[in-house]
Amino acid sequence: MQKPVEREWELSIDPDTVRLLAGKARAISAGLNSDYDDGHEHEVEIDGEARDTHQHDGLIEEEEEDLTEEEFRELVADLNVDEAAELMALAWIGRGDYDLSEWSNAVNDAKQHGAKRVATYLLGMPMLGDWLDEALDAIGVR
Repeated sequence: MQKPVEREWELSIDPDTVRLLAGKARAISAGLNSDYDDGHEHEVEIDGEARDTHQHDGLIEEEEEDLTEEEFRELVADLNVDEAAELMALAWIGRGDYDLSEWSNAVNDAKQHGAKRVATYLLGMPMLGDWLDEALDAIGVR
């Protein structure tokens, strides 16, 4: 764990929002990992004589839908430009792309990245939840 540093800036984004997004990112990552645990990656084998004789009983067989990714995307979409940039900067700091002393540069670079696809970009980070938590620890916000 890094020692918190004295900073001359305050977060625009609420740390509780960052923690919520970190938790959702972990849940999304865990869901993706469990889909591929068996190594078969949803393989389907069909022989030439196979027929679909399975009949559906409507909603009885419908699985519970996991809305975690949709909720993550909606939460990120609700952030203003500064909050979205700070969220990206926190992810980069947690990942080690920037040092905490480079906070302003990280936020400026995140703003240059644009706000349209922030959720998609962040969800592409396999350890996003951990990186967000590490960044909050680094700035002394827990």
